[in-house]
Amino acid sequence: MSFIDERKKEFYYKRAKAEGYRSRSAFKLEELQKKFYVIHRGDIILDLGAAPGGWSQIASKYLKGQGMVFALDKRPIRPFEDKNIEIINMDMRNKSLLDFLKERVGTKADLVLSDLAGDVTGNWGLDADRQNYLVEIALDVCDLILKEGGTFVTKVFRGPNIKELENEIHQRFEKLRRYRPKATRKKSAEEFFVCTDFRGKSDELEG
Repeated sequence: MSFIDERKKEFYYKRAKAEGYRSRSAFKLEELQKKFYVIHRGDIILDLGAAPGGWSQIASKYLKGQGMVFALDKRPIRPFEDKNIEIINMDMRNKSLLDFLKERVGTKADLVLSDLAGDVTGNWGLDADRQNYLVEIALDVCDLILKEGGTFVTKVFRGPNIKELENEIHQRFEKLRRYRPKATRKKSAEEFFVCTDFRGKSDELEG
């Protein structure tokens, strides 16, 4: 059986298709929401690397018609019927992102989501380093556009340098909690960090 055929038989893949979500990973965010309540009605949310859009769909669901989800990706994203989701076709390292957000909603984001993922090679250490480099880029975005007291939810890979990444997060956020959703594939090294009470990039980190 090919990888594609195997994936199509997966419970969460079938469930996503049945419920109209664009990716099986949508259920990971739903689990995180039910456990940590990271999404609140009226929030301004930035979904990094949003394509194909499953996380944006879940985020909008819990906004309950108030607030906005900005689905950001340099890759094309198929338009959403949901009026609470707006697509931003931009690289997340673009410094004009803050200007865009302030012009569009007049404020910074309450929540930054990142299900960013690079190509997996099968080399555990290399894959962890690549994944956690993406987290570091996402942290740079938080420094730019996240409100004081805001929340950051990101995928990480367990690896030899995870402590260094945790230290960077602790210098920005008051609390870091870890969670591995049931929707994660058993063979995957991924887990999720829920980082709350953003206080900004410390002088120690900048030096």
